[in-house]
Amino acid sequence: MSLMIVDNLGKAYREYKTEWHRFGSWLGFTPQPKEEHWILRHLNFEIQPGEAIGVVGQNGAGKSTLLKLLTGTLQPTEGSVQVNGRIAAILELGMGFNAELSGRENVFHAAGLMGFSTPQIQEAMEDIEAFAEIGDYFDQPVRTYSSGMQMRVAFAVATAYRPEILIVDEALSVGDAYFQHKSFDRIRQFQEQGTTLLLVSHDKSAIQALCDRAMLLSEGKIAMEGAPEAVMDFYNAMLADRGGYKVEQTAGDDGIVRTVSGTGEVIITAVELLDAEGNFIEVGAVGQPVTLRVNARCISSVPDLVLGYMIKDRLGQDVFGTNTYHHNKILKDVVNGKEIQWEFEFGLNVGEGSYSVSLALHANETHVGRNYQWQDRAMVFEVINMGQTGFRGQAWLPPKVRCSI
Repeated sequence: MSLMIVDNLGKAYREYKTEWHRFGSWLGFTPQPKEEHWILRHLNFEIQPGEAIGVVGQNGAGKSTLLKLLTGTLQPTEGSVQVNGRIAAILELGMGFNAELSGRENVFHAAGLMGFSTPQIQEAMEDIEAFAEIGDYFDQPVRTYSSGMQMRVAFAVATAYRPEILIVDEALSVGDAYFQHKSFDRIRQFQEQGTTLLLVSHDKSAIQALCDRAMLLSEGKIAMEGAPEAVMDFYNAMLADRGGYKVEQTAGDDGIVRTVSGTGEVIITAVELLDAEGNFIEVGAVGQPVTLRVNARCISSVPDLVLGYMIKDRLGQDVFGTNTYHHNKILKDVVNGKEIQWEFEFGLNVGEGSYSVSLALHANETHVGRNYQWQDRAMVFEVINMGQTGFRGQAWLPPKVRCSI
């Protein structure tokens, strides 16, 4: 059985000609509104037990409205949400907290609204206080809290009891790095125990690390749904869209979706990974010196040209990236028909595994201002350990070891 079924969900804010018309709409009549603004419309999806879903989109896409509809704090204009399990949600910062009450008193209030009895709350209170780690402030009014302290208490009470569905909004981003790690550890523990996760975040790494699939909201509708990396690639391309752009996604023989976007004013014609002798390689050794060679052709004259690359691991997590802007190698006034070649020399100081290289041709510091061409997974290579001391992890950071007795 699906834990959540969203059927033709929509939310509109309406302005009526008179208050009598508004009153009539509450009673089931359907007077014509003076103005109607749809925030969300025609959303359809299901969430299965144990799934982890990421929701992304630009500001104003309807993400926060969707979460309020799913948690029942906002009623839909059309469609329905069917929930088959207990939801714990962390939405807007401090939502539901009384600023004049202490953290402890707000925990009683919040947990009571979640349906827990006083004995159950008292039993969990010590763990909630310990997880929040705000010391004596736990018994001080919430109005004296920083935003990070509010998040600590909100997260601690929302996750004091393992829910069937955990919904986390961008609010976690206000916490300090230590508490973010602690929170994500608890989320992973819940996932291992079968909790379904719905995560709204602009953090690409969090979406790809925690989620099985992702949904991209745009203008109140689901613009794309699928594997997190493919959705985030499409979202990244959409951020740079200023008109005249093309975004293409194709699935290779391996089933992986590759995204190419941009104006096409400059295009990539070749990309190779070379060893120290200049030979093309598809497999390298840990620590081996290599050269990334990229060729491009200018199709239409451009005033500025920057090339950037990003090395990603097999899960699509960023390992290392840079561009020629940061190295003061910006090309100026590149004319139509010009052929360009770049070479980046570095060592494969990474762990064993499969890696990909994404490339971006653009103006200025980032592709967001003017994206000529972006290619995800422009090439793939493997790294193996051929003689280095054994280690685990994504980075090769060989230590010098001293031991004294």
